[in-house]
Amino acid sequence: MNINLNLATRPYIELRPVYARLRVLAVGLAVLALPMLLVVHTEETKARLAEARVNQLESNIALLRRQQTAAQALALQGPNANVLNASAFLNDLFRRKAFSWTATMIDLESVLPAGVQVQAIDPVVSPDGHVVIRMRVTGGRDRAVDVIHNLEHSRHFVAPRLVTEALANQNGGGNARQVSVSTAPGALPAGANDVNFDILADYRPLPNSHSAAGKTSAAAAATASPEAQLTNPDPAGASRTLRSRRHPAATRSLPGTPVGGR
Repeated sequence: MNINLNLATRPYIELRPVYARLRVLAVGLAVLALPMLLVVHTEETKARLAEARVNQLESNIALLRRQQTAAQALALQGPNANVLNASAFLNDLFRRKAFSWTATMIDLESVLPAGVQVQAIDPVVSPDGHVVIRMRVTGGRDRAVDVIHNLEHSRHFVAPRLVTEALANQNGGGNARQVSVSTAPGALPAGANDVNFDILADYRPLPNSHSAAGKTSAAAAATASPEAQLTNPDPAGASRTLRSRRHPAATRSLPGTPVGGR
């Protein structure tokens, strides 16, 4: 059997190298696909576990909501409603009492720069107990940055920010408490070049430990004896005073006996 091949019209092509390259490419793709399949399987497992946890949390939240609804219904029944109203009133009173005008004034005197006066302070107490103070200070325009910078280092004021500014002769209304705090002795009233700055700051009351320590130190200073308050530069004199306080009978003279044994 004779087969005639015309290499001019149908040239011979060696496909063996092409197949070898295709096999290498297929092996490479398989090697890359195995880690990807492993990652997909791992992520699917994690997703199923996360979905199970979410379902468990949702069931717990639904249970807690049912318990909350039942507790609220119980609190609104009979005499419990009076207790609830009284507790709400007391909580609101405690939130308002948490703001200390004395501590605020003392802190303002220590942080305000010279030449700045506080014209108004308006504390706003939110239902959750958070206090935001809106204050209006009067001074030169270049003092606004100093006021904000000093309030950032205050013990009672957090995150101060400048809201608005206006000329000092444009007074605003409102129910704010009018005060006048100046750090410069003999400071003059606001002039024509002064500017009113409205500043908002969060109020942070001192912890109970600081207030208790302050009260303890003040009580100790008030009840201290004059001998303890005076500073004696002579150690011997201090020891003699201490011995005389410990043994008062040793320094007491007998009737008819001259002082000093003479």
